[in-house]
Amino acid sequence: MMGWHKNLTANDAKGQDAPRIQYAALCWRGAADGIEVLLITSRDTGRWVIPKGWPMAGLAPEAAAAQEAWEEAGVEGLVNPLCLGRFGYMKCMTADTTIPCAVSVYGLRVAQLATTYPEVNERRRQWFSLGEAALLVDEPDLRELIGNFVPPDEGRLRPIAAEAEETTPKGRGAR
Repeated sequence: MMGWHKNLTANDAKGQDAPRIQYAALCWRGAADGIEVLLITSRDTGRWVIPKGWPMAGLAPEAAAAQEAWEEAGVEGLVNPLCLGRFGYMKCMTADTTIPCAVSVYGLRVAQLATTYPEVNERRRQWFSLGEAALLVDEPDLRELIGNFVPPDEGRLRPIAAEAEETTPKGRGAR
């Protein structure tokens, strides 16, 4: 599904009704039955979501996503700097006001979960299989990201095609 957020450019964020940028962490771990994803409840509606928030001064997007995962879910782990994809949603600001948000998602392999963290009393957290997690989130593009998630190899989302090709320049064979 092609969402409106996929065509967002930096200039779009200047308009009053333009989507606002957020960063999110898809927190995952390996389990006996495959990959599991950590979902948390939103503070306002209690629906299942992934940790996300606004850009933070001085932090790269993936670092901001990792910070949100810590604050909202007590997650400690390794975040991958490559964006998995984006999804859009309407954020409720007040009872009468919503704003469109475009969220860039970064994979975060969970090393441990803290028992004490900033929003421990405001949210629930729970592990789900990829299929279960995909069914529980409301946003179609997030559902697709979760449902199609494949953990990256160490530090890289996917192999770079050029690495598989011959690297010796033409006409200069090995001697």
